[in-house]
Amino acid sequence: MSDPKRFEALVVPHLDAAYNLARWLARDAHDAEDVVQDACVRALKYIASVERGDARAWFLTIVRNAFYDWLRRNRPAEIVPGEDEAIERAVDPAAIDPEQAAVRLSDARALSDAIAALPLQFREVLILRDLHELSAPEVAAQLAISVEAVKSRLHRARSQLRATLMDSGYWFEGSEPVSRQRKDCT
Repeated sequence: MSDPKRFEALVVPHLDAAYNLARWLARDAHDAEDVVQDACVRALKYIASVERGDARAWFLTIVRNAFYDWLRRNRPAEIVPGEDEAIERAVDPAAIDPEQAAVRLSDARALSDAIAALPLQFREVLILRDLHELSAPEVAAQLAISVEAVKSRLHRARSQLRATLMDSGYWFEGSEPVSRQRKDCT
């Protein structure tokens, strides 16, 4: 039974996270909007089944399922990366000059491209765990896999991400990637 007030209280606060997840999975802004719209319709229909504390993970699970349904309908043969649109990034207001701002934008684009190039099963674990800050058990429940599988996929995703960035000329300080350009600017 749909309950618009409950939907507004439990789901609407997570629309940005839902769009972000859909955007990373679909790699297209318009497709992500379609996925989130479908997820909202489903969430409204089943809003009575969610507990207040579980709303974020519950809704992101619906978004993920809506994405896979959308993928089967619209790109039945695709589980392989396709064309990417550039992800809009705001220039850091702390940037002192245009050169540093350009380097930061280039770094953000390289990171976005490296994430987008990951296989879907690694990309979704990385996005859910690192960007949406879901715990490993929450990710495992959402993806219907074991916590060990989440940790394994996350490790592989991070390793591939690191290798891709290093191949692109980035080096690392601890776990943070730093471009050669930025090293040269300092």
